Amino acid sequence: MTKPAASKRYLPTSPFKAPVAPPPKQFAVGDQVTHDMYGLGRVIGIEEGIAVLVDFGSAQQRILSPYPKLTKL
Repeated sequence: MTKPAASKRYLPTSPFKAPVAPPPKQFAVGDQVTHDMYGLGRVIGIEEGIAVLVDFGSAQQRILSPYPKLTKL
């Protein structure tokens, strides 16, 4: 059997840059968004850092952070 790969450790003195996490997505009420599964929608509510409520026309969905499938248009 093989061991799972360990995550890389970056030393502060390393000449190579450590990977930088992308900034969290920010949404505002009224933003037009698209979701990979639900399609086109509009943000109607925000729970700061937790979730956004999106109206997709036929249904309203609460999309949890970090919003992997949600894109602002």
